[in-house]
Amino acid sequence: MTDTSSQDQVIAEGVDDEPVENNRRMFEGRAFVVVSAVAAFYAAFHMAALNGLSISDWTGIEIPFLPTFPMETWNFRLVHVAGALALGFVLFSGRGFAETRAGETPILGYAAWVLMVPALTSLGIALSFAVEIRNGVMWNGIDEAIRFNETWLYGAPLWVATGGAILLSWFHKRERGAFSAPDIVLAVCGFAVAAYLITIFGTLMRNSTGTPFAPIGMSMAAVAGAALIMELTRRVAGLALVIIAGIFLCYVFAGHTLPGFLNSPQIGWQRFFSQVYTDAGILGPTTAVSSTYIILFIIFAAFLQASKVGDYFVNFAFAAAGRARGGPAKVAIFASGLMGMINGTSAGNVVATGSLTIPLMKKVGYHKKTAGAVEAAASTGGQIMPPIMGAGAFIMAEITGIPYTEIAIAAIIPAVLYFVSIYFMVDFEAAKLGMRGMRDDELPKFNKMVRQVYLFIPIIILITALFMGYSVIRAGTLATVAAAVVSWLTPFRMGLRSILKAFELAGIMSIQIIAVCACAGIIVGVISLTGVGARFSNLLLGLAEASQLLALFFAMCIAILLGMGMPTTAAYAVAASVVAPGLVNLGIPPLTAHFFVFYFAVVSAITPPVALASYAAAGISGANPMETSVASFKIGIAAFIVPFMFFYNSALLMEGGSLEILRAGVTAVFGVFLLSSGVQGWFMGGRAAWFIRAGLLLAALFMIEGGGITDLIGVGLAVGLYFVQKVFHPDPDATLEVKGAD
Repeated sequence: MTDTSSQDQVIAEGVDDEPVENNRRMFEGRAFVVVSAVAAFYAAFHMAALNGLSISDWTGIEIPFLPTFPMETWNFRLVHVAGALALGFVLFSGRGFAETRAGETPILGYAAWVLMVPALTSLGIALSFAVEIRNGVMWNGIDEAIRFNETWLYGAPLWVATGGAILLSWFHKRERGAFSAPDIVLAVCGFAVAAYLITIFGTLMRNSTGTPFAPIGMSMAAVAGAALIMELTRRVAGLALVIIAGIFLCYVFAGHTLPGFLNSPQIGWQRFFSQVYTDAGILGPTTAVSSTYIILFIIFAAFLQASKVGDYFVNFAFAAAGRARGGPAKVAIFASGLMGMINGTSAGNVVATGSLTIPLMKKVGYHKKTAGAVEAAASTGGQIMPPIMGAGAFIMAEITGIPYTEIAIAAIIPAVLYFVSIYFMVDFEAAKLGMRGMRDDELPKFNKMVRQVYLFIPIIILITALFMGYSVIRAGTLATVAAAVVSWLTPFRMGLRSILKAFELAGIMSIQIIAVCACAGIIVGVISLTGVGARFSNLLLGLAEASQLLALFFAMCIAILLGMGMPTTAAYAVAASVVAPGLVNLGIPPLTAHFFVFYFAVVSAITPPVALASYAAAGISGANPMETSVASFKIGIAAFIVPFMFFYNSALLMEGGSLEILRAGVTAVFGVFLLSSGVQGWFMGGRAAWFIRAGLLLAALFMIEGGGITDLIGVGLAVGLYFVQKVFHPDPDATLEVKGAD
């Protein structure tokens, strides 16, 4: 007799499939081969550069024009950004596609090919500058002949080509599988910017940035480069970050007219732009991290996807948690936490796991807005899940100088608190609605999942290598190799073709995060060059004189506002530049201050009115986006409390003795349990009356403070509420009413 129940079994497939954006070109034939090869080479170049490998090392033969490793830092970052710009413009359209060839706009394409002349001119002049400098010509920013060449032979053609091609790309339409002429021009302009800056930064002129002696070509290249970065960011990440970057750029030149702490010194455009495309801005911490740790772990994620580990993570979560009441919601929590280790964006995590979990949540009885909200909140938590924690942890290590391993260890208890709180929230919701778990015949077999636990080996190797003292780069490389080796124990064995496909996928996946990091670098540059961050710190100090809690609340609001509509990486990078220094000046330890900012930058993805993760989930669930974002804010409410918990009790960040850390962790878990009970109105097996809920919230606040006395008060209050609930059975539907005469 055949078991037909297996036909209803939920098996995750396609979780690792590459998502295709609406404005992503889909090439075929030779075009596909060329673009795929370039994307694979771009990712493989980074892997080789980060590990100090080059062809000459293997063969002993010096090959002209190929870079030798290790590359000079600024040059490596310039190549990193230029490659992402070229790939990004080729792959992502500036507007929609033509449905048929008749819908194309060929006249605009011809106009764009005309712009190729100034684009190639600027690139050729930049390369000729390199030849002249190699031949001994002394470069400076005041020689009239050199200034003329830089202005009119390099800078002016570059501006014409960049500005004209950006404008044409907004109106030019081609079919989805065809190259677009304006975007080819923009790719050439990106190389022209990099070629000139690599040439100039290789001379003594690097020390002249931000001074009257800086070559004007440096400023003109930076203007074009900033425009290219902002345009690519618009295409791959939306307008939010571009608008914020534009506001900050306007502030540079208008800040001297503003009152109060916003007032800044007057800065000329040449001085500002000669410095913003250095390690004080675009080539600073954000690009430093995207060119090393981020792209390395994107390659790692691509190798895991190629071996279908993502499918296994989701199936394992279904097998482990699917039987519990409201099973699919709990699966979403576990699966999103696991996927968060290999997925660098909250919205991307939603798309990867939510396409399976959200329909199942609706099937077992969750409202569609709740289903989307659970997935959004859980996926956002993936960004705070050690050991990888999205990209923000690497930027935190770069900015603070705190070793990455210390940051990963400090993140353990806060991450546990976040996911435990979401678990309680969905469990209480399921209890209120009387939901069941999924049947055994609907789930993957747990025994089979356990037998494939070896698929966790790459993650285990990563964690082990980090805590054995290996560098992040070496640990990530070992984990990537392990992913390829482990794949040979599965049906998805990685041969040469699969490895090249993984590198191609990594090159494409990296474009968004590189553009975002570079654009965030513009904002960071404005903050550092105008001094607005220091003045904001003084404002926080003034607030703290009245109330330190008020200063923290204000910092929280600014971090969330700066992060709204932005990917996690950019949100944290900007907030870390504006808010974190002020918190440190209040006397808060750097690790606590940056974790505080990091958490609120992350949860901006589920904070109304602009909540990217919630909107992505609403697109899958079919619910109203704003209702979904409000519901996800409610479900993830603990994330807004946890930062205050570790501010008041640093033991939650693993600082202190073992017993102190253990006590802090246990009482904090109890605190988020009370918080979840109060928010959901479900306490100890039954619905809670309004005053019970209020008491639970008050008890949770006492537990949050973290002191011995306050913990005792919180526990005592919770025990008293439990006694009232069990003995008096107050009516959960009773409300506090004030009746007046009719």
